[in-house]
Amino acid sequence: MKVGDVVAWERTFTEEDVRDFARLSGDEGEHHLRPDEAGRLMVHGLLTATLPTKIGGQLNFIARQLTFRFRRPVFAGDTVRCEVKIEGLTDAGPYTQLRSSWVCRNQHGKEVMAGEAEGVVRI
Repeated sequence: MKVGDVVAWERTFTEEDVRDFARLSGDEGEHHLRPDEAGRLMVHGLLTATLPTKIGGQLNFIARQLTFRFRRPVFAGDTVRCEVKIEGLTDAGPYTQLRSSWVCRNQHGKEVMAGEAEGVVRI
């Protein structure tokens, strides 16, 4: 792992994902449980936020701070690709401090979420 590395992950959200997340999180907003005029369920923002955290898990990253900027809604059936870029690495004894940024885009190339993270990786 080095500064400038990019790690990507992609997933397609399903109606079942949205309903399961609503049940598990307790966020049962109507827009997550009733289809809109186009017949779509809106994916929870924090369910979308699992994309960069999944990548963090791959890196054994322990988050200390996360910033999310939600740009546009994601709907069940959308495929979202998240790219996490390593922005900084600093040796801190038994840990490496890590700074990253990310951007998530839907299947149309539209940015749906962006953000940054700071935390540590155990050596």
